[in-house]
Amino acid sequence: MRPLPQTPSLARLSAIVLGLVLSVSVSLANAQTLPDVQRLMKQNQMPQALEKVDAYISTKPKDAQGRFMKGLILTEMGRPADAIAVFTKLTEDFPELPEPYNNLAVLYAQQKQYDKARTALEMAIRTHPSYSIAHENLGDVYAKLASQAYDKALQLDSSNAATQTKLSMIKELISTSSKPGAKPAAAAPQAPAEPVKTAAVEAPAAVTPASKPVEKAPEPAFPAKTIEPNAPADKAKPVAAGSESDITKALQGWASAWSRKDVKTYLNYYASDFRTPNGMARKAWEAERTQRIDKPGKLQVSVDDINISVAGDKATVRFRQQYTSATLKSSASKTVVFVKSGGKWLIQQERVG
Repeated sequence: MRPLPQTPSLARLSAIVLGLVLSVSVSLANAQTLPDVQRLMKQNQMPQALEKVDAYISTKPKDAQGRFMKGLILTEMGRPADAIAVFTKLTEDFPELPEPYNNLAVLYAQQKQYDKARTALEMAIRTHPSYSIAHENLGDVYAKLASQAYDKALQLDSSNAATQTKLSMIKELISTSSKPGAKPAAAAPQAPAEPVKTAAVEAPAAVTPASKPVEKAPEPAFPAKTIEPNAPADKAKPVAAGSESDITKALQGWASAWSRKDVKTYLNYYASDFRTPNGMARKAWEAERTQRIDKPGKLQVSVDDINISVAGDKATVRFRQQYTSATLKSSASKTVVFVKSGGKWLIQQERVG
């Protein structure tokens, strides 16, 4: 006669149940950790944020978001060498994410290591060709490299008038682009397995890693900006007072929706034939913008120095955009082409400059 199967003792069952409860509790605690870290960062409580994110990483050493946030915190604490080590390891473990490369470039540029900054930005662009903030940062780095080269040329031949002219042009370019230097990303990477979308952060670009990293530089640069093809040169003429008022309201409404992080209203200001950067698919662009805008922290976008000209149902608007987030602050010239559709002025093209 076979013996009856033995049942686990009450003590063993209790231990199993307790283990399950503890496991669930730890998972729930982890789920709340990163928002707590972000809150501490916004309150400028960096040592506490670092302690909390280290505890989180100890339970999830492979988590890109937690590690990216640690890099941001170290940057804010004035520990660039440690931040560089964190972002460098992220590029090794998650080479498909462009934001760690961008943040490395920001740190290198702050140390005037422009060659390293250039290399990092080229890698960011290679992994994500439509990462607009990396393209813009690369342009700024090239300008700094050019300035250094012209300075050296003048040291060797101070009578070279052509070089003097070029150097003055480069310095004027740098001085008009808000705060010269690279811009940090403003988003954090979450799902390394998925393609990263851009922001700054891009953008920009804010602070948080996951599918995208976010960063904040001690010396703010510029927000992530949408680069688009130049609009056809329509012959401009003064706008009628009524049209000018409607276009100004549309522009301000667009900026206001952006500031409120009302993504649906913000996207509704774009025409169906809007020219996305680098020919990106409209859905992919909208998903990218949603991710970049819908990040923790206050956001403020305003416009001034508005200049409007029209040609039929098309208007070209040039203005100054002021952008402030938890991690970035910038002022840049921008051009937006509006088209009138269904009685509304909608954005067809958008570019910096």
